[in-house]
Amino acid sequence: GAQTCALPISYAARPRPGSDAARAAARWHGPVVPFSEAEAARCGLLVDAVFGAGLARPVEDRVARVIAAAPGRVLAVDVPSGLDGATGQPRGEVRAADATVTFFRLKPGHLLLPGRVLCGAVMLADIGLPASVLPTVGGQAWRNGPGLWRLPGLDPTAHKYTRGHVTILAGAGMTGAARLAAAGARRGGTGLVTLAAPDRATGDVLRAGDPGVIVTEASVAALLMDRRRNAWVLGPGLEPQRIYINILQQIAAVGCQVVADAGVLAAAAGEPAGLRGAAVLTPHEGEFLRLFGPIAGDRPAAARRAAAATGAVVLLKGPDTVIAAPDGRLAINDHAPPWLASGGTGDVLAGLIAALIAQGLPPFEAAAAAAWVHGDAAWRSGSGLIAEDLPPHLNQAIEGARSYRD
Repeated sequence: GAQTCALPISYAARPRPGSDAARAAARWHGPVVPFSEAEAARCGLLVDAVFGAGLARPVEDRVARVIAAAPGRVLAVDVPSGLDGATGQPRGEVRAADATVTFFRLKPGHLLLPGRVLCGAVMLADIGLPASVLPTVGGQAWRNGPGLWRLPGLDPTAHKYTRGHVTILAGAGMTGAARLAAAGARRGGTGLVTLAAPDRATGDVLRAGDPGVIVTEASVAALLMDRRRNAWVLGPGLEPQRIYINILQQIAAVGCQVVADAGVLAAAAGEPAGLRGAAVLTPHEGEFLRLFGPIAGDRPAAARRAAAATGAVVLLKGPDTVIAAPDGRLAINDHAPPWLASGGTGDVLAGLIAALIAQGLPPFEAAAAAAWVHGDAAWRSGSGLIAEDLPPHLNQAIEGARSYRD
């Protein structure tokens, strides 16, 4: 039958005398085999424990060849050798594992792509480290989920004005984007949603939509006279014109929270300082590249730099969405299906973030909560999803998040 063999790290590099590795090697009294492709080729199960999550250089070709020679299943310890535990990016050749066992806490590389796929099924093992150790590690990254934030409570004395008022700037050319943002905001629990149209013709188109949405052609200056309009969405369906950067600054100057997306991000390409004053930025990778430059294979670091540079929470969208706060906090969202990649779903997300901010959640918590709820609604909708399918499923996703218990 198939043999099981372990390839101790001592055959890839001798343990340093007096080190923990040397002490562990001294306690091993089982069989020892050469670290070679021939031995690996005999294995039915290979336990890959050559390198861990802190790898800072490409894996040696010899090591990669030995691991690749195993014909059977691979169980990785911590991460598959060659995977950067901080970024989820391969450093050289990485043999995908069937399963990975890690310890104490997950690493970012277990959640970020392609690490999430290369790790296979991830098991988190308790090795007796108390939670009190966590502050000494200094980590500021979390797996996104309801334990990281709490959705706004339902006050029995609340009315529509106490639940916040989201105002969405609509464009003449793509009115559907603003309508999708409005749907996300309404299902997200805000008390009132207004679509601000640039002209009467656009307003008439918007009035033909959902009856519960307020439509107005009033100027931004006039709308800002009502301080109950505490959250704004700028970007969905807007042309990338400089005037929208000026409007963002105008709204932020009176203390309103702004979620900046799409057209506003495009208008600020190469000049991210123009977005200062926004509460949350929601770029996809292309928009991020034009705003802040290359991501360079490290999405958490790139998002953190962008947040620090603008003073805004940055939600970098993708199959492994990351949410970064200016103070360095980071959430990684792996709770979203691939069919969420459909036109218009980002507009729903922008409206949902604004709704949570309007109800009192701080921007980082609102962005993280919205990303999770948005993904959960997509799971509930099923494959074949289009953007219009998302809002009806937000109610159940929100109830699921509220019912979560630590």
